[in-house]
Amino acid sequence: MEVLPIEGMPEVRPGDDLAQLIVEHARPRAGDILVVAQKVVSKSEGRLRRLADIEPTPEAVALGAEIDHDPRLVQAILDESVRVVRKERILIVETRQGFICANAGIDHSNVPGEDTVSLLPEDSDRSASSLRDRVRELAGVEVAVIVSDTFGRAWRMGIENVALGVAGMPVFADYRGQLDDHGKELQFTVVAIADELACAAELVMGKTARVPVVVIRGYAPEGRPGTGRDLVRPAELDLFR
Repeated sequence: MEVLPIEGMPEVRPGDDLAQLIVEHARPRAGDILVVAQKVVSKSEGRLRRLADIEPTPEAVALGAEIDHDPRLVQAILDESVRVVRKERILIVETRQGFICANAGIDHSNVPGEDTVSLLPEDSDRSASSLRDRVRELAGVEVAVIVSDTFGRAWRMGIENVALGVAGMPVFADYRGQLDDHGKELQFTVVAIADELACAAELVMGKTARVPVVVIRGYAPEGRPGTGRDLVRPAELDLFR
């Protein structure tokens, strides 16, 4: 398996044909898995907000004072969320897509201007599927697409890449029912391979290397295609919600 950073891509702006930029620089082959950083997906889709354009509500002003955040940023976070999970130094929220993450995934980094923040795609699975369809149209090859972003981890220090949106590949390797080396039946082993591939891509993406796209070549997971939403643990199975 190869993990290939795609370098030399230009700054992505709202309205850019991101798939065309990927095809021009990555020259994808059939069977490739394209891991695309959320930030460039959000930029191409125009998912940017200027804080100067945001009028905070009294709730946002109160929360901002409580955690020492700009109330305009807090309002942007609330606008992208369905509930606040925790408020201590930062806001841990549940986004409209079901992600539990800090600040609804809103970020100041790698966007132009001090006053601009990027939002997560409205539907990361739809973004992944659209990129896949457009790559097929432009290059005539079938690829899989993962839209990735870095999230914090409960009980573990540090952040790691996760798959927000997925198209054209399974998201799990399900070993349940198979036997281990000692003949014991595996009952709970379901590996989140889409997240693991996103992590592998992060090793060559970095945060400052200007590598927004990674090609993973030579890995062919078996199983039915899944989505990023499949990776979100349902409330009824969440022991810590």
